[in-house]
Parts: sequence; structure tokens; C-alpha cells
Amino acid sequence: MLETKNMRTAKNTVTRSKSIKSLQNKSNPVCPCCKSPAAFLWTCPCGFCLCQTCMHENTWGMTCNAVTWTCPDCGRSRSY
Repeated sequence: MLETKNMRTAKNTVTRSKSIKSLQNKSNPVCPCCKSPAAFLWTCPCGFCLCQTCMHENTWGMTCNAVTWTCPDCGRSRSY
């Protein structure tokens, strides 16, 4: 049973790292909010992402201290 758990953990790690690499390897990522190509996307490990323009427009709802932002999908606190 221990081997099965370790195998599942290893499989999840590989899947997660593949998705992160695929996001990093995109030459022209597209912001899911405004659908425009962006050089940089603010991302959360849950998969939520925004371009700089959308982040600036929605800062009022995602931060209260301008040092961290809260992911609207999972609620994690992320630093700028």
C-alpha cells in the first residue's frame, strides 16, 4: 500500500510539473480574462492567471495591502 501511495504522489508531481512547463514554454501566453497576448501572467499554483493589465484593473478586489494578492479561485495568498 505504501508503494501505491508513493506511485500516486510521483504521478501527480509529474503531471503538475508537465502543466507548469507547458505554461512556461508558451511563446505568447494569452490572458484568460481579456484574451489578449501577454508577455507576463500573474499565476497561482491552482492554475488561475491574469495579465498585468487585468491584475491592475482588479487590484481593488484582490488585495488590501498592495503587498499580497488573494487568488479568487482557491483563496491562497500570493506575493506581488
